[in-house]
Amino acid sequence: MSPGETPDVPYRLPGTAGAAEVVAAHGDLAPGESAHVDVTVAGRIMLFRPQGGAAFADLRDWTGSIQLFADEDATTRFDEFVRLGLGDWISATGEVMRTRRGELSVRVAEWCLLAENRRGFGDKWRGVHDVETRYRQREVDLWANEGVRETFLLRSRVVRAIRQNLDGRGFVEVETPVLQAVAGGANARPFTTHFNSLHADFVLRIASELYLKRLVIGGFERVYEIGKDFRNEGLSPTHNPEFTVLEAYQAYADASDMTGLVEDLVHAAAVAAQGTGVFSHQGRALDLTPPWRTLTIEEAIGEVTGLDCRLADGLATLRRRAAKLGVAVEDRWGPGKVQSEIYEHTTEHELWDPVHVVDHPVEVSPLTRRHRTKPDAAERATSVVGGREIAESYSELVDPVDQRARFVAQAVERAAGDDEAMVVDEDFLRALEHGMPPTGGIGVGIDRLVMLLADKVNIKEVMLFPALRPEAGGSDADGTEDPV
Repeated sequence: MSPGETPDVPYRLPGTAGAAEVVAAHGDLAPGESAHVDVTVAGRIMLFRPQGGAAFADLRDWTGSIQLFADEDATTRFDEFVRLGLGDWISATGEVMRTRRGELSVRVAEWCLLAENRRGFGDKWRGVHDVETRYRQREVDLWANEGVRETFLLRSRVVRAIRQNLDGRGFVEVETPVLQAVAGGANARPFTTHFNSLHADFVLRIASELYLKRLVIGGFERVYEIGKDFRNEGLSPTHNPEFTVLEAYQAYADASDMTGLVEDLVHAAAVAAQGTGVFSHQGRALDLTPPWRTLTIEEAIGEVTGLDCRLADGLATLRRRAAKLGVAVEDRWGPGKVQSEIYEHTTEHELWDPVHVVDHPVEVSPLTRRHRTKPDAAERATSVVGGREIAESYSELVDPVDQRARFVAQAVERAAGDDEAMVVDEDFLRALEHGMPPTGGIGVGIDRLVMLLADKVNIKEVMLFPALRPEAGGSDADGTEDPV
């Protein structure tokens, strides 16, 4: 349609009705019956069927679809209407009726072209199956493929349910810096950037943990943040370098209190997303109803592998167990790191029903309080559902002397070649020296939780704009493939 044939596009379009709203209000009309009610609907044309002096179009908005019925006797500029293309945005005003064939429709009296689809997708509007196109052009995917929009509406319901739950418990939502001078709160390789005005290098945060703990020290007894973290690592079906995490901290609580909070948050999210906490994921049943089972990391490994992998057995025995299980270990690793690697490579993905795996080694838990009865273990729980970690809970380390020693041990690992090990964060240590009360903390991976509830196995399916290599070529930072 040429510019000369197109009426002026309005700046606003008040009073439009959603397709689903029209269907719900007039679903009881009999074939051939009119509601004698005019409505205005707006959206994209997804199917178009001109038939001589009449034309039928499926109009889709974000609530659903409704048929448009145009005819040369009743529809203004009918000859222009039949030249509309698939994907064009239009508004249409007319009477709600049901055709003799039983299709609820809007009989178009007036219409307006709101935006022309100039890309000529043709039949692809009925479904785009190339994953590269789907992820790179999400705006097309959302229209072309049934169910994609619902996945992201589900994601919105999940986040809203988590916020409402925490707000109802007296937690305060805050925002902490994304640009940080020191990467802290996790073992990960950061993205770096240069702050021109300060003549200093900064990093994108790998976790919000240390700033949130500083707020607990400052008197925020229940605090949380839902935000983006960034880790400069490879891509996989369960990893994206930019991802969304909930972190929450509660004074006067410990890890066991926080696993209970995880259970409640995840169950509430499932009910918001699915209407129930009992559902199917990848063809297998899951029941998220609290309480969940608890296993020590040693019990979990034994249950899955049939082998004892206890810290008390010593480093040499754990190395032999790792070799038998095909788990590679490095010479500098202590028994805790070896045990942790055995768990991650052999056990976690085999745990289907909801379970909290507790008593992880202190060696791999540098920000967690030591177990009150097991000196080599930390009060840390990993919550696993459907073979995938979705949350962690902690009794937070509050002793500045112990925390400094843990940071120093991490710095030694970093100097030995582990570029994911932490550095000594003097700002955080200074804050701890002001005194931090006993505190419990959680981290919940929002993307992985949505994967579970939306029945997806690739993280790109639940991120509107996942990381992809540039179209001109190239790869991600460590040379790994970009799995789509």
